[in-house]
Amino acid sequence: MHRVIVPVDFSDTALNAARFVGQMIAGKKDALVILYHNFKDQQDHEMCMNYLESLKMELHHKGNQNVECVIEMGGNLIDNLSRLAQTRTATLIAMGITGRTALGQKLIGSNTLKMVEKSLIPVLIIPSDANFTGLNNVAFASDFKDVERTTPAAFIISVLEMFNPKLHIVNIDPEHYVAISESCQEEKDKLQNIFANYSPEFYFIGMNDFYDAMDTFVKDYNIDMLVTVPRFHNNSSALFKSTHTKRLAYHSSIPLMAAHE
Repeated sequence: MHRVIVPVDFSDTALNAARFVGQMIAGKKDALVILYHNFKDQQDHEMCMNYLESLKMELHHKGNQNVECVIEMGGNLIDNLSRLAQTRTATLIAMGITGRTALGQKLIGSNTLKMVEKSLIPVLIIPSDANFTGLNNVAFASDFKDVERTTPAAFIISVLEMFNPKLHIVNIDPEHYVAISESCQEEKDKLQNIFANYSPEFYFIGMNDFYDAMDTFVKDYNIDMLVTVPRFHNNSSALFKSTHTKRLAYHSSIPLMAAHE
């Protein structure tokens, strides 16, 4: 059973994320949506539970057979979610984000990105205006550095097997010329083996601006989800540090899945 946890604070951004996930796994009998809410004090319990149950019924009516509500008082949201994800063996934690304004980044984006840093489970970051239109093409942005050690293959594959999409593995590096280097070819062969069941296609783009290149790639290949592996240590490639994931999350028009190496 694939379990997708969606924290809901009843904001438009969070509700959109829940509905997006509901559409994403509608009709899948082996998938469970866990709607989670963290409330402050006991007097809010009944009202919050009613809101969650209402959202649960909405998802039921749209084809989600398995929806569960979890409500918890107090504690730290990020710690609570991490614990829940581990005890329920979750496949994903899905969270909304709005970041086109500084206020949106501060109020909503901060918790989502804290979750990316804290969670061992992949976090699916869903833009506030994202509309689900299918999950047919997934792009994995890799730096092609020691891929066997740094690629969280089991987590990525656990998501891919839910949807069986076409997998595009892309590397953007201004050093690419007519042919890729020998080291890149070696890393490509390793990734080919890791994701053999999904017959991945590879793209090597020689551009300086990673974000412009990725934006163009997403549009040209009709990418529905982008996968990145944020790094939180000093020797990370500049494009794959946590700041890279942060910028992608705030400005992406499609969901971004961040999975720890």
